[in-house]
Amino acid sequence: MNRLLVWLLVLLAGTANAQIGSSPTGGPNELVILKRADQLEGLQSGTEEIRKLIGNVQLQQKNVLMYCDLAIQNLTTNVIEAYGNVRMTQGDTLSVRGDTMFYYGSTRLAKVTGRTVVLKDRKMTLTTRRLDYDLSTGIAYYPVKGRIVDRENILTSREGYYDTRTKLFTFRQDVRLVNPKYTLTADSLLYNSLSKIATFQGPTKIVSKEGTLMAKDGDYNTVSRLSNFQRRATIETEKYTLTGDTLVGNNASDFYTARGNVVLVAKNDQTTLTGDFGRYNRKAGVARMTGHALVRSVTKADTMFMRADTLWSFELPNPKRIKGSKTADSTYRRLIGHKNVLVFKSDLQSKCDSIVYETVDSTIYFFRDPIVWSTNYQMEGDSVTALLKNNRIYKMLLRGHSFVISQDTLQNFNQVKGRTLTAFFGYDPQKDRSDIDRVIVEGNGESLYFAVDDQNKMVGMNRVLCSKMTIRFTDRKVKKISFYGQPDSKLVPPQELKEAEKKLDGFNWRIAERPTKARLLGLPEPSAGGPISSRTNPGKEGPAPAEASATLKREVPVGESKLKGLIRKTSASPDTKAAVQAGSATQKTVSPVTKKNSQPADSVSTGTVKAVNTGTQPVSSPAAESDLERELNKKPVRKKGN
Repeated sequence: MNRLLVWLLVLLAGTANAQIGSSPTGGPNELVILKRADQLEGLQSGTEEIRKLIGNVQLQQKNVLMYCDLAIQNLTTNVIEAYGNVRMTQGDTLSVRGDTMFYYGSTRLAKVTGRTVVLKDRKMTLTTRRLDYDLSTGIAYYPVKGRIVDRENILTSREGYYDTRTKLFTFRQDVRLVNPKYTLTADSLLYNSLSKIATFQGPTKIVSKEGTLMAKDGDYNTVSRLSNFQRRATIETEKYTLTGDTLVGNNASDFYTARGNVVLVAKNDQTTLTGDFGRYNRKAGVARMTGHALVRSVTKADTMFMRADTLWSFELPNPKRIKGSKTADSTYRRLIGHKNVLVFKSDLQSKCDSIVYETVDSTIYFFRDPIVWSTNYQMEGDSVTALLKNNRIYKMLLRGHSFVISQDTLQNFNQVKGRTLTAFFGYDPQKDRSDIDRVIVEGNGESLYFAVDDQNKMVGMNRVLCSKMTIRFTDRKVKKISFYGQPDSKLVPPQELKEAEKKLDGFNWRIAERPTKARLLGLPEPSAGGPISSRTNPGKEGPAPAEASATLKREVPVGESKLKGLIRKTSASPDTKAAVQAGSATQKTVSPVTKKNSQPADSVSTGTVKAVNTGTQPVSSPAAESDLERELNKKPVRKKGN
């Protein structure tokens, strides 16, 4: 009985000491208060006062309540060891559960371990096997793998911090954020459970059904799916890859803006757009590039380069695809260049104000002062249309003030002009080049070319005027000219030639403006090795492409409605078809005088023409003709009724 009274007095004294030791201001040395326990045992260890609490233990320090099955409380050091069904609550907003806890009352630090340690507040639930929670700062730290679950996301990492006051998570190593719409992986990540914004510094990847985002620095809103990526970011979809020094996008609407060394790659047709500023709308299939904008269209045989102040790429439904077909692509690409357009291809170079390239039928439309070069030919018109076959030029349509110039080995300029010109090209696989096969001139036709003999010596200049004519070429030399109507032909011997007579009205040799691959790519151009030819405006160079502005707001060109009207397909006119299909009975054919030996392949034109009344078949002049000059000076014989 006496021993029981002694133990009771010790218990009352210990409780009184705990109460008296409490700081009314809640200072760092505030002792933990015992609220209840089924059993209490007092233990003495040297100078330290220790007690053992058993069964339904409840302790309190300030607004923190602790529960467990067994606790060892050191009243001297203010340290508590809690075991079994450990639970700690802070106010009504946060709770921690575990198997074991060491609580340091002086610093208010709780170290919780167990098979499953859970920290939970109103916004999320953190699960791990070890948790250090500093109640004075509100920061929880887990040094082992942890898992955080909120309403939208599941995040895992090998270690991390959680600020219970700012609701900010800091994840490190093997970070993975899983959302029903995407998955984010990173090496480190900051995540605000209030704003739902994830901020990362280090290699990060976001994978969704729309595509994959990769960046090294930036932030991502996990709810609105708005992103702002820095340090060379990339978005990759099934059809496109977009890369830039900075990349701002909306994954929900699939709209992205890139700045700095922008590269946009279309995978299905190997088309690449580069520039300083780019926009890409995946749902609409529209991309725009400005600032040193360049497009590369790669094929098996060749690569076409196009440069402009602004470039657009439109992905459109393929009208040639049969429903249900698996062989043809469901879409095709339309490329549009606006302002200061330059084009380079192995068999075609061009300069114009605007251009439209329809990949569905390999047709290129040139607008506003277009000029096109192909091998040694220069072609101009109010509008020019080039048709490609197997990625090689095979037809060129020039409409309005059409003019074709070629330079021969004697530096003379052979010229053809008219209201409308249609040039057909033939590809020579042995020489791997496309040369003009024939030219059909319709309306106000004029031709001027210089005839040369077998020794490549000029024998005269022939000038022909006719409303319609067809000029045929072989090895870059005039082979035959067919007239429709009443031609007016004039041959001028070399000794009678005047400089003013060597050029048709409107002649302008602009070879210095001819684009090169180096110029389009911004590389140093090699020094010209060929002969420098005279032109109408010597010393005048073509204007360099103006640097594009990155402030354009429209996703389609301002003049697109006009361009669409201009690119409507037009069938060949009846006159053109008649020129191609008409028999020799309706035309007067003039054949150049040639000798048995072939002339140099690089000669653009040969001997002049001789008009004869042929009836139904064109007849060449006899090779045995000795007085060439006399034959050249003969006037064409016209058939009555033509």
